[in-house]
Amino acid sequence: MAKFDEATAVTKVDETTYDACLDPGYSIGGPLNGGYLMAVLLRAVVDASPHEHPVSTSVQFLRAARPGPARVRLEQIKTGRTATMTRVALVQEGTSFIEGLVTTATLSDAVPDWTDGPSAVMPPIERCVSLPAPKDASNLTFSAQVELAFDPPTVGWVDGRPTGRPEARAYFRLAEPQDPDPYVLALAVDALPPVVFSAGARGWAPTVDLTWHLRALPAPGWLTLLGGGRLISDGWFDEEVEVWDSAGRLVAQSRQLARVGRG
Repeated sequence: MAKFDEATAVTKVDETTYDACLDPGYSIGGPLNGGYLMAVLLRAVVDASPHEHPVSTSVQFLRAARPGPARVRLEQIKTGRTATMTRVALVQEGTSFIEGLVTTATLSDAVPDWTDGPSAVMPPIERCVSLPAPKDASNLTFSAQVELAFDPPTVGWVDGRPTGRPEARAYFRLAEPQDPDPYVLALAVDALPPVVFSAGARGWAPTVDLTWHLRALPAPGWLTLLGGGRLISDGWFDEEVEVWDSAGRLVAQSRQLARVGRG
C-alpha cells in the first residue's frame, strides 16, 4: 500500500465497527486535517457497503481529533440497488469527535450530459508557487504529505498582501506518488488554506460542517483546486471548493461552514 493508504487504513471488528490508528503525519498544528479524517471514515463505510464509491459525504466536526487509536462506528440506514445511506461516527476514548452521513453508489465512466466550466482559470503550473516550509515547532506535518502549487495572488497573505477576497487556488497531489481516488479527493477538498486568509484573517479556522460530493472518478495526475467564499459574517465564513482532474473533468465539489481564525 502507498503511504496515504496505510495512514487511512481501517480494520474490521464486526459488521458495524472498525478500528483505526490516526496518523500524526496529517496534523495541522495539533488537530488532524478534516479531509484526512473523512478519508478514514470513508474506508470503513465503503468496506461495509455493497457499493464502491462515496458519492455524498456530510460530516459535523464536534471536536478536534488527535493522533492515536480511534474507532469508526456505522449504522446502515437504508440500502438499495443504486445507493446505500450510512450514519458514521469517529470515536476516541468513548467520545464522538465526528458524526456524519455517507451515501455510497457505484459510478461508471459515463460522459457527462452537461457540465459547466471551472469557476476560475489557473496559470500554468510552472508559474505557480509553494508556501514556505513550516517551522518544526508548528507541528504542521500535513504540509509534508501533499504538494500544492498556488496561484500567486491567492497566497499574497503570506507576505502581508491579501487580495481582500476569500479565495484560494492551487494544483494538488500527494507528495508520495499515487494516482488520485475518492479517498484522495476527500483529502483534497480540505487541503487548501482557509479562504479567509486571503481576505485578511489569520489563525486556526476550525471547520464545523463539511459536505462534499464525488462527481466522477479522477484521472491520474495533478488535481486543480478552486476555492472561494460568499460571506464572512459574525465570526463565521463559508468555503466552496471545486476539484478538477487532469482530463479537465469536475470530479468533486465541497462546501463547508467554519469559524473565522482565532489566535
